[in-house]
Amino acid sequence: MAAVLEVKTLNRSFGGLQAVLNVSLSIQEKEMSAIIGPNGAGKTTLFNLISGFLPPSSGSIIFRGREIVGKSVDEISNLGLGRCFQRTNVFPGLTVYENIQAAVLAKKQKCHHFLSSCFRYAEVNQRTEEIIESVNLGALVRLKSGTLSHGDQKLLDIAVTLALEPTVILLDEPTAGMSPDERFSTIEMVAKLWKEMNLTLLFIEHDMDIVFNHAQLIRVMNQGELLAEGTPAEIRTNKEVITAYLGE
Repeated sequence: MAAVLEVKTLNRSFGGLQAVLNVSLSIQEKEMSAIIGPNGAGKTTLFNLISGFLPPSSGSIIFRGREIVGKSVDEISNLGLGRCFQRTNVFPGLTVYENIQAAVLAKKQKCHHFLSSCFRYAEVNQRTEEIIESVNLGALVRLKSGTLSHGDQKLLDIAVTLALEPTVILLDEPTAGMSPDERFSTIEMVAKLWKEMNLTLLFIEHDMDIVFNHAQLIRVMNQGELLAEGTPAEIRTNKEVITAYLGE
C-alpha cells in the first residue's frame, strides 16, 4: 500500500518546551492506527500540526504527494484530510440535520461553486440523509445537537467531518468522557465507517482495550518523541513502552 501521509522530522516548540521532537511517521492508505502516550506526550500537538492548526518549527508533512506545511486549515481539509476534536465541534443550537446539512452545503459551495437552485438543494438534502443513515442518527435528526448525549454528539461531529468528504481522518480521543456502553458503540461505528468508506483513520486514545482491539498499528509518543511503533502484539511486549506508559 502507498503512503498517504508522511511526517518527516517534525518539530514544534513553545518557548523552552519541545512539544514535538523529530517525529517521523508514514501512514498507509486505508490504515486504521492509533497514537498513545501519557498526557503531555505531544499527541494532540502533532494532530494540530498535521491539520494546519499550528505551524511546525521545522519539518515536512506530505499528504498525497503534496507538501502541506504552510497551507491553511481549509486548504488541507479540501485536499481530503479531516479532523475531529476531543471536544465536539458542532453548533449546539442547530438540529442534527441542520449541522450536517450546513457542512454538506459548505463543502459543495467551496468545491463546486454551488448554486442555490431547488435541484441543488435537493442534492444537498440527499447527501445529508445519506450521512445521517451511515452514522445511525436517523432517530435524532430533529433534536438540537446541544441536547444530545456526549456519545451522540461525538457521532454527529464525525458525521459533520464526513460531509467534507475526507479520505483521511484524524480522531482525537473519540471515546473520551463516555460511559462504557457509549465507548463500545462509538468505536464500533468508527470501525464500520472506516471499512465501508475505505477511509484512512489515525486516532488518539487512552482506552487500551479500544486501542489493542481496533488498531492495526500503534504508535507511542513520550515527551514529544515517537518512542515506538508496531503491531498491537509488538507494542504490548515492548519494554520501553511498558516502562513509559503501559506499566506492568
